[in-house]
Amino acid sequence: MLSKNKIKLIQSLNRKKDRDESGFFLVEGNKMVEEALRSDYQIETLVCTAQFADQHPEMRWKAKEIVEADRDSIQKASLLQNPQEAMAIVRQPTIVQPKLNLNTELCLALDFIQDPGNLGTILRIADWFGIDTVICSENTVDVFNPKVVQASMGAIFRIKTTYTNLENFLSETSKSQIPVYGTFMNGNNIYTESLTKNGIVVLGNEGNGISDSIGRLVNRRIAIPTFSTNPNKAESLNVAIAASICCSEFRRR
Repeated sequence: MLSKNKIKLIQSLNRKKDRDESGFFLVEGNKMVEEALRSDYQIETLVCTAQFADQHPEMRWKAKEIVEADRDSIQKASLLQNPQEAMAIVRQPTIVQPKLNLNTELCLALDFIQDPGNLGTILRIADWFGIDTVICSENTVDVFNPKVVQASMGAIFRIKTTYTNLENFLSETSKSQIPVYGTFMNGNNIYTESLTKNGIVVLGNEGNGISDSIGRLVNRRIAIPTFSTNPNKAESLNVAIAASICCSEFRRR
């Protein structure tokens, strides 16, 4: 039975303030809950239909609390338009600065990404291309936003995501002669530019690109050229699409 208090808690996790106060975030959908069950994340409450419970006996020792509910009850609690058979209240892990070896690793740095769908998709892209770490500026959207979680398609459970003062982080990084790439409209053509297997790729805000303070710390400016001859072509690429192209080109080398 899904109580009114439990429904209230689930719906409160749509707000960052309530997520921060409770220490939980929401995972919805059969596949996403299955990803959570396979992860090391602590599942506080798993809400599901009897059919889902029968198909996933492992949840008996993975979830602290299991609440069986019918689809109508799940519909009332859900933040989705078309909820499935399962949702989970998951404890947020402590976000710490990951130990990076930027002499061998490639990671992504996000400068004020605002759209949760973009952040979730970027996590999914990083997961696909074997990039383990995404570093976010302090003003980037919360990684535990339900829309970020949903768009990540499970990558949130595998990618190390951290929030930091990006300017300070890149200032320290640049002292070590680590390549810091950034995407700019006037950068060097990514398809002809020499790319390293390690370093940081900075992606900027959806509307304004990389901020001036961060741009000063980029030592290798790159651009994804347009091949359109139409004078009314799109002015720029979506940041998640740009991330995908950049990751593909770095890995192709």
